[in-house]
Amino acid sequence: MDYQNVIPQFRQQKILVIGELMLDVYLYGTSNRICREAPVPVVNVQSREDVPGAAANAAVNLAALGAQVRYLSITGQDRDSQTVIRLLSHAGVHTSGVVCDPTRQTITKRRVLSDGQLIVRYDDGSTGTPSPYFERQLIKKLTAFYPEVDAVLLSDYGYGVITDRVIAALQSLQQRQPKLLVVDSKNLPRFHDLHPTAVKPNYAEAIQLLGLAKADHGRRVDQILAHGHDILDITGAMVAAVTIDSEGAVIFERGKSPYRTYARPVPNSKAAGAGDTYIGTLTLGLSSGLSPLEAAELATAAATVVVHKDGTSTCSAKELMDFFKPPQKVITDRAELASRAQGYREQGRKIVFTNGCFDILHRGHITYLTQAKALGDILVVAVNSDEGVRRLKGADRPINLLEDRMHVLAALDCVDHVVAFEEDTPVDLIRLVKPDVYAKGGDYTKATLPEAPFVEALGGKVEILPYINERSTTAVIEKIRALDKAG
Repeated sequence: MDYQNVIPQFRQQKILVIGELMLDVYLYGTSNRICREAPVPVVNVQSREDVPGAAANAAVNLAALGAQVRYLSITGQDRDSQTVIRLLSHAGVHTSGVVCDPTRQTITKRRVLSDGQLIVRYDDGSTGTPSPYFERQLIKKLTAFYPEVDAVLLSDYGYGVITDRVIAALQSLQQRQPKLLVVDSKNLPRFHDLHPTAVKPNYAEAIQLLGLAKADHGRRVDQILAHGHDILDITGAMVAAVTIDSEGAVIFERGKSPYRTYARPVPNSKAAGAGDTYIGTLTLGLSSGLSPLEAAELATAAATVVVHKDGTSTCSAKELMDFFKPPQKVITDRAELASRAQGYREQGRKIVFTNGCFDILHRGHITYLTQAKALGDILVVAVNSDEGVRRLKGADRPINLLEDRMHVLAALDCVDHVVAFEEDTPVDLIRLVKPDVYAKGGDYTKATLPEAPFVEALGGKVEILPYINERSTTAVIEKIRALDKAG
């Protein structure tokens, strides 16, 4: 599938999102003492970040991917609701469908982090059934918006917005004018009679549906694979995408064999909002005409982008296109290198930078580069030009010319990008890339590296990797010459 051509078409899709409006608040600070009243840390808050959460986050993700999004919800008439509505509007989401009830309090989840570590989360807000008057207002807006959209996403957190009457109204509209309908809910059987196009239970929700006990990690996919038909029958859906955290997802489609997608494990603290990203992208993929399996791969890619960011985040259309862009390992344009590095930073991916001659690639190089890649997500290798090698190693070097050396390095799985430099040191490249980690072999020390101060000035860290004895290009060349003389 050529996703590069599909993703720009997202701009043509009109999606209606229905579900809870929530505000996620992140309070960032530091802590260096314990509270006198109790053995808990005192966090000195230095900054605050407000982002839409729950169904509002799904709406923002859809808009970030280019879709035209209308959003329906019932919330309070308070400062927090004003904040979320402003953020939604700024993200390009149409918010005229948000009904503000002065008797309700906006649902807010506040997280306090100290030096990046989550310390506590506390929640508040109205989670009960709305009054009949405001429920009727929501149904009225649903009836008005429904004919204008290509697909409907129900993002139900069980906090009272999607009532039985709202479901009945949507069912009536679906019977008269069927549309693609995707449901994400903690209580999927409620939506059985809507016969959704697709549903997205997570693992915990799936085993609750099936009445099963939790399996150990590594066995959950096999456990779920045995019950795809049951999940589809219980939910009434044509497609079920069961997300299983670090084990990926299993896609069930009526009349077809199951399909599995794979995820890249990350800490749970980085997974906030990834489910909203997944369901929003799945909806948009299906609405754009992708098969369920193609849409699931797309949703997995978007979620992968998001979990490498901090907090509740979104995946943009550009980031998703970059994810599927064929890797250009050998980079000759420094502006292109700077652009790619910036893109990786925006995705929250950790960049490792190293450099060397890499004249005759040997086991020591492979071990060293593999260790360097393990320090982050992206490994950029800078290679001395032919003239640069001659200045370092003498007139009889390099044995292999620059183009050959770069393409051999690019063939390694652990290497993401290879770039050449003419200067004696790669300081100019370091300024462009701004690596999180600068790696060098154990035959160097931090004090002998002229690049080290520049790396640290840019916020990076210098790592000296273990030296592999008797594994060097010079040793290889000397051995070849000795064999040649002996022959």
